[in-house]
Amino acid sequence: MLAAAAAIAAGCATQRAPAPVVDGRAAKPAAARSAAKTAPVTPKSAADFYTVKRGDTLYSIAQEHGVDQREVAQWNGLDDPTRLRIGQQLRVKPPLASASAPVAVVEPEGSATAQVGTARILGRVESRPLDTLPPLPPRAPAKPELARMEAPARVELEKSAVPSATSQFIWPVKGKVLAEFAEPRRKGIDIDGKPGDPIVASAPGHVTYIGSGIPGMGKLVVLKHDNGFITVYAHNRNILVKEKQAVARGQKIAELGSTDSERPKLHFQIRKGAAAVDPLLYLPK
Repeated sequence: MLAAAAAIAAGCATQRAPAPVVDGRAAKPAAARSAAKTAPVTPKSAADFYTVKRGDTLYSIAQEHGVDQREVAQWNGLDDPTRLRIGQQLRVKPPLASASAPVAVVEPEGSATAQVGTARILGRVESRPLDTLPPLPPRAPAKPELARMEAPARVELEKSAVPSATSQFIWPVKGKVLAEFAEPRRKGIDIDGKPGDPIVASAPGHVTYIGSGIPGMGKLVVLKHDNGFITVYAHNRNILVKEKQAVARGQKIAELGSTDSERPKLHFQIRKGAAAVDPLLYLPK
C-alpha cells in the first residue's frame, strides 16, 4: 500500500506429477495401465509483474496496484518484505489457479480399460445432418457486474462514484482545512489540530497497515472499507489500533501529531482502489 500512501508510496508454480489413485478394494495389483496429463503451464504476462525501482516499498507497490501488501509477499515468497532489490520482478496480480492435475483411475484386474478424465459414451450414437440439429439458444446478456469487471479501470472519478449527502464518511478530526486535494502533488487534504487531538475512523472497516515506513507520512494508519474504499491517516503522534483490527465509524484510532511534518496536522486521504479522490467530495459539508 505505499504508492497508495506515498502515492500513498510479485511465483514460480511448481508442477508435481499427479499421483495415481489405486482402488484399495482390489486384492491383487492392478493390471491395467494408468495415464495422467501434466497440468499446463500458464504463460507469464508482463502486466502481472512489476519491476522494483529506487524508493519503492512493498506497501507502495501494493497500493499502486490496488492489492494487499501481504498478498504480494505471499505470491512472491518474500520472507522479509522490507528487503527489496532494484530491478527485482514482483508478481502484483494473483496467479491463475493452476489446473488441477487429473487423477489416474486404475481399475481392478479384469477390467477392460483404464482412463483419465474421459467420459464413456453409452448406447448407440446417431448421426444426423447438420440442418436437423436444434438451433442454439440465444445468448443471455452479460450481467452488469461482469460488464463492470471486464471494462478497463478508470482513474478519473465518475459522477456515479460521488456519494450523496448521506455519505458513509465523517470528518476524522475537527479542524480547519490547511491544504486541499491537488492531484498529483497532493493526494489528500491537511487538517489543522492540536497535538493529542483524537483521530477517529472516517468509516467502519479494518486496519490494513500501521507504521512509519513511508517517507513524509510519519506514523500512519490505513483502513480498508466496503465498496473498495481506503482511508489514510498520516503524521499521528500515537497509533491506538493494530493491523487486522475491525473499527467502527467514529472510533478513536490515533492521536494527532507532527511526525514527519513541520506542524501538527492530519494528512487525510480517501482512495477508491488505487486512485486517490478528493475527500471534500465525500465528507459532510
